[in-house]
Amino acid sequence: MKATVLVGDVLTRLAQLADNSVQCVVTSPPYWGLRDYGVDGQLGMESSPYEYIAKLVGIFHEVRRVLCGDGTLWCNMGDCYASGDKGGYARNRVTASDSMQASNLGDNFIGAPNRQWGGLPPKNLIGMPWRLAFALQADGWYLRQDIVWAKPNPMPESVTDRCTKSHEYLFLLTKSARYYYDQNAILENCSPATHDRLSQNVQAQIGSERAHAGGKTNGNMKAVARHLPGNKTHKGTTAYENGDKRMRTKAGLVDYAVRVRKLAEAGSGTKNNDSFDAAMSIMPEKRNKRSVWTITTQPYSEAHFATFPEALVEPCILAGSKEGDMVLDPFCGSGTTGAVALRYQREFVGIELNPAYAELSRKRIGAEAPMFNDVSVLAPDSAYPWSPAGPTSPTPAPSSTVSPQSSADRRQPQ
Repeated sequence: MKATVLVGDVLTRLAQLADNSVQCVVTSPPYWGLRDYGVDGQLGMESSPYEYIAKLVGIFHEVRRVLCGDGTLWCNMGDCYASGDKGGYARNRVTASDSMQASNLGDNFIGAPNRQWGGLPPKNLIGMPWRLAFALQADGWYLRQDIVWAKPNPMPESVTDRCTKSHEYLFLLTKSARYYYDQNAILENCSPATHDRLSQNVQAQIGSERAHAGGKTNGNMKAVARHLPGNKTHKGTTAYENGDKRMRTKAGLVDYAVRVRKLAEAGSGTKNNDSFDAAMSIMPEKRNKRSVWTITTQPYSEAHFATFPEALVEPCILAGSKEGDMVLDPFCGSGTTGAVALRYQREFVGIELNPAYAELSRKRIGAEAPMFNDVSVLAPDSAYPWSPAGPTSPTPAPSSTVSPQSSADRRQPQ
């Protein structure tokens, strides 16, 4: 696998990438007013959040150009509070809990620029993640989901008039309504109570009249459950009723489900189709990944700034790309996205303004199977020597994936 870190201005370097050449983008831009990275042209030192958001929108507009038609963008963004300073930078205006990138403040932590803006008095949460999300949506991105990164080990706070902050947002955005998303690659284990719940006798349940605001027309909404039937064996057709769970097989379960739905009365709430029979026939071990990801923060000894936890990057890359695809991080930092990309046999290109951090990325990414991976850093005056080939239109997903959306999304977009 090949990884390249391009040193230089992000817009200049993005212009060197071919259209539709990147399948998946995973990134965390520098947060506003948090740190002086000591490099001219750095992002995050703007005098107002409006200017900061406008720059990010312009950068991600160019990212959308290089993204494949069925590509995905996964963007982490931290928040901050309005301050009461009258101007300039105040070292104590941002606490370590305000953002992921403040978890290792370092010597260059500057606090925030004057955050008494837009009529917000001090102590107001600015809502930077959502301001960015809505601005990208207005620029043409599809805002598909807000994912909550729940941190079991958040930075402690001395505040006494609000809760300690222990979460951040990760937004899933897409270039098109239909996009590549491998649902099966990031399935999670069912909860311990799932099998008990799914073993209920759904036919005997009363159900709820409140589903779809009372607009459900084929009976009350019942639990997503199944009454596991038996099969025809030498023990007869009453194997299930007699409590012999060993006699349950897929063929017998499907047969029973077919017989039940044939006997179901109209309006009983029992689905009357083959797909429901198949769903009723197998007790699941996995479930669709939920939108709250509980992941501990992960320090990196050589970095003077906080880094992505690899566990946060992994599901983004696994769901958003296939082996051999190109992954991009336009704010490469310490190279976490690149290290995870190569680990899962993806190509990688990163962009980093600070040459010292680019070298740090090279070392970290290069540690992933160094005998089989090619990792290089290109200085600002070195042109990007090759453009990764990518499709110019959405490509169909393999049968093991969900692309672009689940069947529920297609039936009722939301």
